[in-house]
Amino acid sequence: MDLFHNLIFGFSVALSWQNLFYCFLGCLLGTLIGVLPGIGPLATIAMLMPITFTISPVGALIMLAGIYYGAQYGGSTTSILVNLPGETSSVITCIDGYQMARQGKAGPALAIAAIGSFFAGTVCTLVIALFGPPIAEMALKFASPEYFSLMMMGLIVAAVLAPGDMVKSLAMVFLGLLIGCVGTDVDSGWRRFSFDIIELTDGIGFVVIAIGVFALGEIVSNLGDPEERTVFTSKVGSLFPSKDQVKRSAGPIVRGTVLGAFFGVLPGTGPAIASFSSYMVEKKMAKDPSRFGNGAIEGVAGPEAANNADAQCKFIPMLTLGIPASGTMALMLGALMIHGIAPGPTVMTQRPDLFWGLIVSMWIGNLMLVILNLPLIGLWVSLLKVPYRLLFPAIMTFSCIGIYSLNNSPFELYLTAFFGLLGFLWMKLECSPVPLMLGFVLGPMMEENLRRAMLISRGDPTVFLTRPLSLVFVIITVLILVVMALPVLKKRRGVITG
Repeated sequence: MDLFHNLIFGFSVALSWQNLFYCFLGCLLGTLIGVLPGIGPLATIAMLMPITFTISPVGALIMLAGIYYGAQYGGSTTSILVNLPGETSSVITCIDGYQMARQGKAGPALAIAAIGSFFAGTVCTLVIALFGPPIAEMALKFASPEYFSLMMMGLIVAAVLAPGDMVKSLAMVFLGLLIGCVGTDVDSGWRRFSFDIIELTDGIGFVVIAIGVFALGEIVSNLGDPEERTVFTSKVGSLFPSKDQVKRSAGPIVRGTVLGAFFGVLPGTGPAIASFSSYMVEKKMAKDPSRFGNGAIEGVAGPEAANNADAQCKFIPMLTLGIPASGTMALMLGALMIHGIAPGPTVMTQRPDLFWGLIVSMWIGNLMLVILNLPLIGLWVSLLKVPYRLLFPAIMTFSCIGIYSLNNSPFELYLTAFFGLLGFLWMKLECSPVPLMLGFVLGPMMEENLRRAMLISRGDPTVFLTRPLSLVFVIITVLILVVMALPVLKKRRGVITG
């Protein structure tokens, strides 16, 4: 009964005209950036974050969430019609989706992608509503040692599961923790790592790093890539799939939803991992695996359900534990903190309108996305004809205006440019900036909980091992590091002995 009443309350919040507008705006922008390659939800959310400071926290989070899961929808359109993934999670959809389009089956492929995404979004919205409150209730029993150990485990898992070299990811986590230390220490009042620069005494702004690394860094990286786009010009045809296509897609959609929900709660993983795993599962289970790569509709249905389920379930650890499971969730966590809302399990009790309003808005947003994606296919495809060289000046200008409007500080513009160059350098060195962002966001909270834990234990560090829950998190962290390090050590030992 409590769940039913909470959902009714959520509908009353989400169906207000203001929040409906923000939900629609987020879904529209998400679809747009999903269609246009080279922008991405991370950069867009970073750029739009200064705008959200003037609206209510509920409306801000609803809009930012719509951008995130809306991008997963939009990416499928260009993957199927143009063989060009707007999002990394849509790369797998290109394999069979584009082949279906070449065979005159673009309509059914788009319809199945939309149906799979809507089903996954609906199911995962219910999952958040069902499992969010129990997780938050359990988290309320956590003390400072448990929170510190949990955050440490989350950062290590994020570094291990991030794409690329594990050592580089761990280094990015520690770099993020160090950047989070810049500024004035709250307890002692001492300046740390400010190098006698007055503007750094308040620390480095969250939005400065986000826009610099993800927006400007991505732009500079994309400018070095050649633009070769062949826009699909044939007619899409009927959007109604046949009974056989629906039958073939039902199982993959359900399995993709389960896989996406599983990967969604894991820190450091992205929708791309979920969609790739779904594709491999469907190929393994197929009676005729040779169909994959030649227009198998299962290769569209499963991955599209998986990437949307992953995107929605990323909200579970962020809303209930205050732990961001991805770079985008780190930005949303930062948005909450800027609005003066302490992230964690208390959000559900102190701001039920935020929690339940966001959950219900996800279901409404998924419904909006079906309407936005299918009838407006022609519009989205025509947008692909706009060269990126015409898009990036507008993105740069909008980013600079957003940064300057925060504190009217020219120094922050220079700092953003500096982090933009660093972001570009990290991409060239294949260092994922996502672990850095997670470390930067969680760093101050980890430091605060570490200090509290040491005060409670009177300086005894064994407090993290004597408390059962904290010990469990520490053991899991150590096991993850050992399991990931063993293959590398064995390989090096083999090279030395050989």
